[in-house]
Amino acid sequence: MPRRNRPSKREVVPDPKFNNTHLTMFINRMMYGGKRSLSQSIMYGALDIVEERVKRNPVDVFEQALRNVTPAIEVKPMRVGGATYQVPVEVPHDRAISVAMRWLLESARNRGGRNMAEKLASELMDALNGQGSAVKKKDDTHRMAEANRAFAHFR
Repeated sequence: MPRRNRPSKREVVPDPKFNNTHLTMFINRMMYGGKRSLSQSIMYGALDIVEERVKRNPVDVFEQALRNVTPAIEVKPMRVGGATYQVPVEVPHDRAISVAMRWLLESARNRGGRNMAEKLASELMDALNGQGSAVKKKDDTHRMAEANRAFAHFR
């Protein structure tokens, strides 16, 4: 990673079915070994299951679930005078979305179920309702930041 100038942000092409960039980013993160078509079929299958169960637009459900999992604040370790403190910092929007997607995928993969589409659909619906392990991870992160609020002046 270069120290002087930041690399430019890449343009994300919206997905072909729903024309949504967050869906494309999620599909890219889900992908193993460059198997994009498999990843797309899993995601679209999960969205079909969500639409069937919730009777709402599946992209709106996905976006709301993503918003419910997105962290606003996190802790970063900072060295001050030989001691390392967990300092709470605000999360930049791009990183927050990225972390939320990672948490959703991780919790869906660790979930019990028949196939990945069902596991992902269940995790999305849990996140929509404010429960599930991805939302718990966000709450734990916020709780940790709140507990270390005394070190915020090291920011």
